[in-house]
Amino acid sequence: MRFRSHVSGAAIAALVAFAVSAASATEGDDVHAHHHVPAAAATTRTVVQYVVPNVELTREDGAAVRLSDELNDGRPVVLAFIYTSCTTVCPLISHTLSDLQNRLGADRDRVHLVSITIDPEQDTPSRLREYARTFHAGPEWQHYTGTLAASQTVQRAFGVYRGNKMDHSPAMLVRRAPGDQWTRLEGFATASDLLAELPDFNGLRAAR
Repeated sequence: MRFRSHVSGAAIAALVAFAVSAASATEGDDVHAHHHVPAAAATTRTVVQYVVPNVELTREDGAAVRLSDELNDGRPVVLAFIYTSCTTVCPLISHTLSDLQNRLGADRDRVHLVSITIDPEQDTPSRLREYARTFHAGPEWQHYTGTLAASQTVQRAFGVYRGNKMDHSPAMLVRRAPGDQWTRLEGFATASDLLAELPDFNGLRAAR
């Protein structure tokens, strides 16, 4: 396995300020939705082999789908776990995916951005649609819910299950192609970090 770490306190502070305002669009007065965010976070990179579970989830458009089919459509995948009432970690993650989507520009439809809720009992497809609009998600960025059992199966398969949504820690997973290993970025990865893990479409990275 390979590792890479960096710290960007200023960037994290700016994102924390964004998180508080962005999350208010989908959160009520649930004080239990809050959890601790460090003032600065190191990002650690590891390469892991995950097996995508063949479970049924529901997309934000209401369609029942198989996760294995969704993730194996031939495109690189960027995968994150969120829940809509979260006011700290999840808005930071979603803001990063929004930034990545913008930086991909005309190549955005060549990458599949995936957000799976860890709170499926509350996060209905309509609530996920509202959340997706908050972060200006395009058609290449899809949000998924399902049964609690299905969500937990997926969380366990990707090593993010903590048993309590308030213990949710930041992590993003990237796979360049079906069958490849996954890159796991623990901590508050940036859009640049994610872009570096993706194929270099048309010299995109050199142009940024």
